[in-house]
Amino acid sequence: MIDPSIWISPASVLIVAGLLVPFLRGRGQDVLFLGAPIVALALVWAMAPGAGTSFSWLGLSLTPLAADGIARLFGTAFAVAALAGALFGLGQKNVTERAAALVYAGAAQGVVFAGDLVTLFVFWEVMAIGSTLVIWSNGAEKAGFRYALMHIFGGVLLFAGIVASAGAAGDITIRPMRADSVGHWLLLAGLLVNAGAPPVSAWVSDAYPKASWSGAVFLSAFTTKAAVAMLIRLFPGEPILVVIGLIMAVYGLLYALLENDLRRLLSYSIVGQVGFMVVAVGIGTPLALAAAALHAFAHILYKALLMMTAGTLLRATGTSRLTGLGGLARALPLTLAAMVVGGLSLSAMPLTAGFVSKSAIQLAVGESGSAVAWFALTAISAGSFLYAGLKLPWFAMLRPAKHGEVVAPDLPMKLAMAGLSIAILVFGCFPTLILSLAPAAANVPVLTGDHILFQLQLLVASAICFFLFLKLLQPDARITIDCDWLWRILPYYFIETARRPLSALAGLTRFVPEETVARMAKIRGLWPLWALQAGNWRTGDIALAATALLGIGLLIAAL
Repeated sequence: MIDPSIWISPASVLIVAGLLVPFLRGRGQDVLFLGAPIVALALVWAMAPGAGTSFSWLGLSLTPLAADGIARLFGTAFAVAALAGALFGLGQKNVTERAAALVYAGAAQGVVFAGDLVTLFVFWEVMAIGSTLVIWSNGAEKAGFRYALMHIFGGVLLFAGIVASAGAAGDITIRPMRADSVGHWLLLAGLLVNAGAPPVSAWVSDAYPKASWSGAVFLSAFTTKAAVAMLIRLFPGEPILVVIGLIMAVYGLLYALLENDLRRLLSYSIVGQVGFMVVAVGIGTPLALAAAALHAFAHILYKALLMMTAGTLLRATGTSRLTGLGGLARALPLTLAAMVVGGLSLSAMPLTAGFVSKSAIQLAVGESGSAVAWFALTAISAGSFLYAGLKLPWFAMLRPAKHGEVVAPDLPMKLAMAGLSIAILVFGCFPTLILSLAPAAANVPVLTGDHILFQLQLLVASAICFFLFLKLLQPDARITIDCDWLWRILPYYFIETARRPLSALAGLTRFVPEETVARMAKIRGLWPLWALQAGNWRTGDIALAATALLGIGLLIAAL
């Protein structure tokens, strides 16, 4: 066992490797791209539990690395996702994407292993930079800009919350807290922005599909799950999270059912599945927190796999729209098998990893006595079978359709999809393997007859509904209005509506007496002096005001 420190952390290995990628070519770059996640995974399991080396900076005690069970579970999942993404994208020779993906993965490791709020914020911002570069590397400048604006806003909320919390309590350690002050509410809001909580969830479906066929695999794994890890550590048992999580789960289900683009559909699904985790964090019992972490682990596996299948179809046919796909089962049999395994795991089919993690969440919610949450999550889980287990493989692969020449996936892509598929099935068939990663959930009954029968009944009912309403579920090339309409479109209507009254009001200024104009100019000149003579504001008030002003600035920039 090694004593953890910032110099030998999984984050450092991945970030340094990402910075070295542009200086290597050919096989050396490939080895670094694949080798860094392997070394990071080894470091995750070599670290001794507890906080690493601490040091003082500007009067603050910083602990860059703190290893506990939650951090190790998320660190393992992130390292596996980085390795699988690197293997899948081995044929992607975009140096910028490769470098940014490793930095992004390293920053996510830094977030989950952070021992203080300042270290958390630093890695949080590096994670935003890395993910933005992954999007920009595919030429998606506008989507990347909107993504960056949203994460700048989330970072400002987080920073304001840290400043307000540190100013009030003088403590920057990562510890459980309640949303009972301005600083803590700002912290919670910053985390929820990255988790993809409505009404600011549209960045997920807006940005992720704009990445390359390989870049989207990395994007699906880190940002939202790093936010879940921090919610577990900072706000366990916060009641409002149950409500927010249910809204996310319903939102993700409805929009996934409506979506035509395969990668946008999976992006909406990310929001919905993260909603399950947020509900569990809101429940806050040891079992619920362990279940949230386990579902994040399983979700990283099956969502990365589904993003791989979507990327394979995009690379093979040039489109990811369901209306342009179909008839590909014979040409891409392994891709079909991977899509079925990933979709069944998302739908909590018995003998898959998703069934294990969702069983733990359902048990935790049931033990909490929240009947509404239990029934809602059960129905949503069954509903997810409509789009993940049936809609995706049927319309993308199985239905009769003509297609042109198909580009077959290369060997590394096949190996990545096969490896994740096997891992999902192994964890599903031997649930103790995944449950052992979170001891509080070790005794969850999974492969029991009544539980399996109940889940199969739900999935059969969902399948019957799919075939009964097949015409209604046909993909349609349409634009779906999302929450981002409120700040991307609505302001234009407001400006156009207000233009004429404002123009008329401006015309009335010529009737204002010159004496009044002179007095207003004098007041304008004295304003800076009055501001200097004003009393000091409280730290929390300053943080809130600064956050509001920057939010307004970001909104104006987005327009």
